[in-house]
Amino acid sequence: MTERRLFVLQRLTALILAPLVLVHLGLILYAVRDGLTAQEILGRTQGSLGWALFYGVFVIAAAIHAPLGLRTILREWTGASARVAMLVSLAFGILLAGLGLRAVIVVVA
Repeated sequence: MTERRLFVLQRLTALILAPLVLVHLGLILYAVRDGLTAQEILGRTQGSLGWALFYGVFVIAAAIHAPLGLRTILREWTGASARVAMLVSLAFGILLAGLGLRAVIVVVA
């Protein structure tokens, strides 16, 4: 994939993540202010296709966005080759996606 496409992909995932992060933070504030317990929160999310889709999209977007930034940092700050930076960031993205999707399944299952 060309540098231009990677640049555009990172900006597109940022556009997806921005509203999702705001909703997520709003939900945290709501839950904390209302004194909801973890058990009550899980009771509201379990079995919900909507929450599964919301957090699934969140995880996938983050698993694409963050490794692209890591790739750039590795190239600029450490002088890593393009190949090394891509392999490290790809491994990081796979790890993020795997752990994140596992968490989504646990929260909504």
